[in-house]
Amino acid sequence: MDENIIIEQLEELIKSFGILIRCEAIKQDEDLVNVAGGLCLLRGEYVLIINSKATTMDKIKTLATALKHFDLEQIYLRPVLRELLDKTPEQRPFHPMDKQNLKDSP
Repeated sequence: MDENIIIEQLEELIKSFGILIRCEAIKQDEDLVNVAGGLCLLRGEYVLIINSKATTMDKIKTLATALKHFDLEQIYLRPVLRELLDKTPEQRPFHPMDKQNLKDSP
């Protein structure tokens, strides 16, 4: 499957969880580790920030890593996407109460 189609399908899946995707240039020093982006909590809402200058593969990895925070077991995924996500390192699964617990934290 074409990498751009994979990106589109992963983005569609991320958005189905109500997550905003923002593509922004992440300013970095050349000596530092390359940052492709990641999932964050901003004002109580999940936002996935993707470095607009990231390579296609880095964008795919960022999207896949963000998706690993959520329970995908009951969702139909095309086999190529399921295989990609199975190869992505495990993340802490998302639970709806997590968002509330983070809001209540001091």
